[in-house]
Amino acid sequence: RDAPAVVPPPAMLAPTERRRTGLVVRLALAAASAAVEAAGVAPETLETVFASSNGDGAVVGAILDSLAAPDGEVSPTQFHNSVHNAAAGYWGIGAHSTRPSISIGCHQDSFALGLLQAAAQVAGRGVPVLFCAYDAPLVGPLAPMHPTAFPFAMACVLTPEPTAATRAALTLRHLPGSAPATPSPWQKLAEGNPAARSLPLLAALAAGAATTLVWPLLDDARLEVEVSPC
Repeated sequence: RDAPAVVPPPAMLAPTERRRTGLVVRLALAAASAAVEAAGVAPETLETVFASSNGDGAVVGAILDSLAAPDGEVSPTQFHNSVHNAAAGYWGIGAHSTRPSISIGCHQDSFALGLLQAAAQVAGRGVPVLFCAYDAPLVGPLAPMHPTAFPFAMACVLTPEPTAATRAALTLRHLPGSAPATPSPWQKLAEGNPAARSLPLLAALAAGAATTLVWPLLDDARLEVEVSPC
């Protein structure tokens, strides 16, 4: 259903940190917390990969407005919320985690590249990884530069071996050549938010369906993901 997004305050944060978070961080932490809870793992044990095309556009827009004003000021809270790894930083604080974390931005392909990065860590080092992709609309003059219609976030925990909570096995292939254009019931939503490009994968996991999905990756490659239900 098309309805306004209601994002809860991040319960994992202390009140002081909670008050400093904006929509984007709350969106990412809500999805990440739900994924970790569903996986039944301790959050502090997970490496993390956070992927976002826009970052916190509202904060960046406010900073640009301040810089354009003769007497404009940038608060320390605005400054540290403007960096691309702000959501990952708040996650580390709330989860009491010192595990490695990577924050990725790759324009429209942020979800696909983030998933590939997370899977590479799982396969290469045999560690569980929390992957979260999220984006929210930009504001002011930035908005038409990269139209984003609505807030969206997804998250999942990738593990090297099946667990009691495992939904499917994923086989990823990074291939040359552009992705073929295929009709999708999620096309309109995927065009409205880069992180919503994950919807075909989420639908396959929810349906328990075996399928092969393809996403464009940069200008000359594609990511192919084979989903095998467990």
